Amino acid sequence: MASNPPAPAAPFVPSTEPFGFAGPSEEGPWEEWNPTEESLRPVRGRHRVAKQRGGGLARSSTVLGVGVIAAVGAGGMASANTGKPPVSISMPDLGSVGHMFGGSSDAAKGSATALSTVGVTTEETEQGAQDAGEALRDRIMAQAESQQVQVDSKAQTVTEAAIARQAEAAAAKAEKDAAAKAAAAKEKAEAAAKKAAEAARLAELAKEYRLPVVSYTITGTFGQAGSMWSSGYHTGLDFAAPTGTLIKAVHSGTVTQAGWAGSYGYRTVLTLDDGTELWFCHQSSISVSVGQKVSTGEVIGRVGATGNVTGPHLHLEVHPNGQAQAVDPMTWLRGKGLNP
Repeated sequence: MASNPPAPAAPFVPSTEPFGFAGPSEEGPWEEWNPTEESLRPVRGRHRVAKQRGGGLARSSTVLGVGVIAAVGAGGMASANTGKPPVSISMPDLGSVGHMFGGSSDAAKGSATALSTVGVTTEETEQGAQDAGEALRDRIMAQAESQQVQVDSKAQTVTEAAIARQAEAAAAKAEKDAAAKAAAAKEKAEAAAKKAAEAARLAELAKEYRLPVVSYTITGTFGQAGSMWSSGYHTGLDFAAPTGTLIKAVHSGTVTQAGWAGSYGYRTVLTLDDGTELWFCHQSSISVSVGQKVSTGEVIGRVGATGNVTGPHLHLEVHPNGQAQAVDPMTWLRGKGLNP
C-alpha cells in the first residue's frame, strides 16, 4: 500500500499585520514555530534581539499590544483624574515591532512615541485639559470669593465701628448741648427770678421811701466838674423847682442838724436808722428842729435859693454811715425803688 509523502513545508513569510498578528491567507493555515536556543542567533549588540519566525511573533506581538493598551489606558486615566499634563514615555514604534527581530540595525533603532498619547484622541486630551482647567479655575474662584468675603467682613466691621464712634460722638455732643441749654435755661430762669425778687423788694421799699419833691427838673448830677464847687466837682443831685415847693422826708429818721450851713444855705440833715445821712440844702425855710423824728413823706422844709446857687433848687446829698465822702444820690434812690 503506497503512502503519500508529507507535504513540503511552506516558506516563512513575515506578517504584515499590525502588532505582529498573522491573519489567514489564501495559501492555508500556518504552523507555529517555536524557536530553540540552537536556532537563535547570538546577540550582537545591546539593543539588538534575535529574529523570530511564524506565529511566535504574532503571539509576542499580541502580548505586547495588550500591555501597550493597558499602559495607555492607565496613563490616560491618571492624566484625566489628576488634572496634570500627560507624561511622555518613549518606546519603540509599534509599526516597526514586526521588523525589530529582522536583524537590521535600522529596525533595531525604532522610533520614539509618547506612551501617554497612544490610543488617546485629541478630543479626549483637550477634554482632560479643560476639566483640569475648570477645576483649577473653580479653586481660584473659591479662594478669591473667600478672600473677598474676609475683606467685606473686615470692611463691614470697620464701617460699623466708625458708625458706632460717630453715634457716640453725636450722643455726647447732644448730651453736652442739652446740658448747656439746660444750664442756660436755668441761669436765665434764676436771673428772671432774681430780677422779679428785686423788683418785689424795691416795690416794698418804695412804700417806705419817696422822692423829696413832686414836680421838679434834674439840673445837676453827681460828679460834674466845675469851679462853682469847692471840691472841684458836684457832690449831689439838684432838683430844680419853684421857690416854696414842699420838701418831704425821703424815709423815716431823726433830724440831726437844721440851720445855716454857709455855701449850702439853709440845710436840714436827716439821719436814717441805718446811719445814712441825707442833706437837704438851699432851702428857703426849715419846718423841723434837731432831735425831731419824722416819717416818710413828712414835710421838712421848702425849696429856696440860699447859699451858693444860681437859682431855686433842692441840693440833695447822701453820706452813708455819716462819712464825709458823699455817694451818687441817683444810684442810692434807685436802689430804694425810686426813679428820679
